[in-house]
Amino acid sequence: MKDHLVRVANEAEFILSRQRAEDIHKHAEFESNCAQYAAEKRDEEKMCDHLIRAAKYRDHMTATQLIQKIVNILTDKHGAWGSSSKSRPREFWRLDYWEDDLRRRRRFIRNPSGSTHSGATLKAAAEHVAYISASEEDVLKGKQSIRNQALGNQNSESETLLDGDDDTLSSLEEKDLDNLTGPVNLSTSVQLVAPAVVMKGTLSITASELYFEVDEDDPGFRAIDPKILAYTEGLHGKWLFTEIRAVFSRRYLLQNTALEIFMANRTAVIFNFPDAATVKKVVHSLPRVGVGTNFGLPQTRRISLATPKQLFKASNMTQRWQRREISNFDYLIFLNTISGRTYNDLNQYPVFPWVITNYDSEELDLTLPSNFRDLSKPIGALNPKRAAFFSDRYESWEDDQVPKFHYGTHYSTSSFTMMWLLRIEPFTTFFLNFQGGKFDHADRTFSSVSRAWRNCQRDTSDVKELIPEFYYLPEMFVNANSYNLGVMEDSTAVSNVELPPWAKSPEEFVRINRLALESEFVSCQLHQWIDLIFGYKQQGPEATRALNVFYYLTYEGAVNLSSISDPMLREAVESQIRSFGQTPCQLLIEPHPPRSSAMQVYLLLQTPLMFTEQMQQDVIMVLKFPSNSPVTHVAANTQPGLTSPAIITVTANRIFAVNKWHGLTGHQSSTVQDQQYQLPVEIDPLIANNVGSHRRQISDLLDQSIQISSQCFVITADNRFILLCGFWDKSFRVYSTDSGKLTQIVFGHRDVVTCLARSESYIGGDCYVLSGSRDATLLLWYWNGKHNSIGESPGKFTTPRAILTGHDCEVTSASVCAELGLVISGCKEGPCLIHSMNGDLLRTLEGPERCLRPRLIQSSTEGHCVIYYDKGQFCHFSVNGKLLGHMEVEDSIKAMYLSRDGQYLLTGGDGGVVSVWQLHDLKQLFTYPGCDAGIRSMTMSHDQRCIITGMASGSIVLFYNDFNRWHHEYQTRY
Repeated sequence: MKDHLVRVANEAEFILSRQRAEDIHKHAEFESNCAQYAAEKRDEEKMCDHLIRAAKYRDHMTATQLIQKIVNILTDKHGAWGSSSKSRPREFWRLDYWEDDLRRRRRFIRNPSGSTHSGATLKAAAEHVAYISASEEDVLKGKQSIRNQALGNQNSESETLLDGDDDTLSSLEEKDLDNLTGPVNLSTSVQLVAPAVVMKGTLSITASELYFEVDEDDPGFRAIDPKILAYTEGLHGKWLFTEIRAVFSRRYLLQNTALEIFMANRTAVIFNFPDAATVKKVVHSLPRVGVGTNFGLPQTRRISLATPKQLFKASNMTQRWQRREISNFDYLIFLNTISGRTYNDLNQYPVFPWVITNYDSEELDLTLPSNFRDLSKPIGALNPKRAAFFSDRYESWEDDQVPKFHYGTHYSTSSFTMMWLLRIEPFTTFFLNFQGGKFDHADRTFSSVSRAWRNCQRDTSDVKELIPEFYYLPEMFVNANSYNLGVMEDSTAVSNVELPPWAKSPEEFVRINRLALESEFVSCQLHQWIDLIFGYKQQGPEATRALNVFYYLTYEGAVNLSSISDPMLREAVESQIRSFGQTPCQLLIEPHPPRSSAMQVYLLLQTPLMFTEQMQQDVIMVLKFPSNSPVTHVAANTQPGLTSPAIITVTANRIFAVNKWHGLTGHQSSTVQDQQYQLPVEIDPLIANNVGSHRRQISDLLDQSIQISSQCFVITADNRFILLCGFWDKSFRVYSTDSGKLTQIVFGHRDVVTCLARSESYIGGDCYVLSGSRDATLLLWYWNGKHNSIGESPGKFTTPRAILTGHDCEVTSASVCAELGLVISGCKEGPCLIHSMNGDLLRTLEGPERCLRPRLIQSSTEGHCVIYYDKGQFCHFSVNGKLLGHMEVEDSIKAMYLSRDGQYLLTGGDGGVVSVWQLHDLKQLFTYPGCDAGIRSMTMSHDQRCIITGMASGSIVLFYNDFNRWHHEYQTRY
């Protein structure tokens, strides 16, 4: 019995022990689950707190900017509390981050952080902080430990073909994305890569937005100069998915771990991620925008993850360049963009070639081959003596740890970029931060184009190429902020950059430099320079033969940073990569195809009919309308792809006509035998037959004081709608060209609307419409091509995108350019003003004494602005408000038109004569035969081969035009 009790007791104890163990296990599991849940909740709360703090900061910044904008409007010299210019504090300017379609940054905006940097002048050599750039001595030391421990292969990324399924390029499983829950789909630590600084932070992606919050507690962030932060955007960034235009894979410090995201506001931001897998996750969390629509590539996530080689192979840009549909400048920007060159990383700034060799002559003859550089050789091999030095160095190199090289310095580094752009903010501040707060020695400062060219031909440590700004930004050569840059050893003070004798102004230098870049001598050689920088001569045996080998740490695949565990060593490697410069991603491993010759392309476009007597005549045809009322507005939407290309005319009594466009017969592609000679324009049948002509008249009453002019009308890009202003109820209205019916009435002004203008159209027909009024304001509206109305959707109350103030009387003329983000407007008694499209007043355009009352304004996407004032006065201004030219004509001008490239100005007036002027020097090139009536309006066909003028007699006259007649090499076809 006793044994039985003991056995039962033992069994009971065993059972109780097991139950206790299970309870302990369950308790531990419960505690673990609680801890895990609490940690997840803490992370979630931390993320929510992070988002709330970021939102508060952004709201604070938005409110601060809005307050500043209101103060600027009120205190500007054209504002209610404005003071005279004499007593106003000095204004400073900086280069805006806004990019046009060719990625040119040309617009200057007010700089509240600006100064003359008076304390930055270098007083003596002892003060000098060492120039932080890769010197020959540093290179020759060889850094063997870096070579031994850090060498890796970064080229393992597969060259996946682009013809597979949309998401095959990525190894990311879709189910990995499906498991993400909550408001934030993806959150990761990243680095924001800005031009002068790199900052750690957190990137969060929701279903519709992208957030970045900088880590303000990071010691690296606290060490950043606040002056640098003032020029750094996106520290607490928020971007809507609808604003994302393009997503590119990028390198950072030679590692394929970054993304550059281009926004609708024409800025871009770069994030560097922990690894390539995170990059793929982020791309799959962003919209399917690809790399934009410019390069003929599909808008898929695969494209955003494609390598530069794949982008180059799949794009149609090379073929377009060969056929001369795009310029040399366009093509070089394309190559720089897809190969990873970016404005956001000064170590990978876009690179452009030197093309001119003559910087000493009074005149520069662009027909002489001797004035052009040999583009088949790298910059270091142009001088035979220096080429021999680099060749000997390569052949005699004996260090087994460091591969042979010709050049220890690079053709593009951050220090070179800042040196070129030293005179303009924010690069001045970047340079001073880089240099310890002091300018460089005057003798080393970029002070002369000629000296810079000589140095990179003679100095063995100088093989610099140029940057894109040399071909479009004259302001970089002017010391507009009055920096004291020191005195050279020959007692010359350094201020503005000394230009070659053949350039009388910075604008002239940039214009001629760009002409040289687009010349036939460069066009037929440029593919060889591309081979050196982006192509098969970039690395390997071909690079050796071409004398084009750089220090190994400049090449992709030279180092694998993730394999370096020692933080000190990794920092040393990163520092070297930053200092030595980075070679662009290699785009092709076979010779780049050459460009077709200009004459060959030009002749291929012509059919035999081009040379018939009919086509050689200046006046192609005259079309008379039955109403006899002056043709006050004419619009030519004749671009290829339009369903109904037409010339739309509107007369003074508001009868409009939709005249079908057939094109110039000599340009049609059908065979000569099949085609009859056909007039380019066919009159609107409703007008010709006088059947249903009531559908072609706008009968709504205008204000009695309105004088109908060309600027009262806007025609949409698809020819389907007419916008008209001048109504007594202070509105402007939208009418259908098909039925003549009123489709929309838009209110916004407090007085009669006196002028309208529209920007160039986007894909789908969207564009900006600008209205100016007697209330002295302008309103910027958005035309929705999908709904064919002003505003996001029809039927809803519409509000303007921006209100532009500064005029003090009736606005009479205006022009809006969406690509440059600028609005130029003039009022009855002057002056003309330049606003940004978000409403900031940037400049006042002030011409000579007699230029008081602006009547006509024309602007081009190339940054030219021409204003016609009454009494025959013309002024030509730059995009940043500089007066470039002035002339006076005898005729009373009623219409003018700028060519697409901004090189030519067409004018016509009461004298009935169309004149062609060369814009840069306002020289008259040609005068067409006089007409028997005054000209009231003017436009050009899309191919710029036909000038159409609306006449006071109620007819239109078509003139044959060929801008190439004033060029020795058909330059306008590139």
